[in-house]
Amino acid sequence: MQHLPTDDDDADGLSRFTVSESWTGDLANGIIRLGECATLLHGLDGPECGLLNMTRCYDPHDRALVLDLFEQAATASSTFCYSTTIVSGREYRQPVFCIAETTGLDGGAAGSICGVFMFPRFRLRPALEASIYA
Repeated sequence: MQHLPTDDDDADGLSRFTVSESWTGDLANGIIRLGECATLLHGLDGPECGLLNMTRCYDPHDRALVLDLFEQAATASSTFCYSTTIVSGREYRQPVFCIAETTGLDGGAAGSICGVFMFPRFRLRPALEASIYA
């Protein structure tokens, strides 16, 4: 397993085990704004993207479910979560957890979305994945 760097200032808290980063989205135009770490781990060129670009790197078995969660959340103010794996070729597989909520959808408004990504401080090698998730 390959480890992500740690934050020595909070070694006893959640940051000892995960990198967490907030993100936002504008449901009127479909633009999602990621933080620096999420942008890098999702393999994106910049912090602004669309949902399809963001989920393109997710495990193909999970992609449809994640897209369905976002579609449901875009129709009514709600909270949702998901976990999947970011697949980066044959180099590594990065687990990712997301908790998010949509707001402002009442009364026909477009609304917004905000959430947090949590990336465990390890990456899975493709050969290990089968034994871990089997």
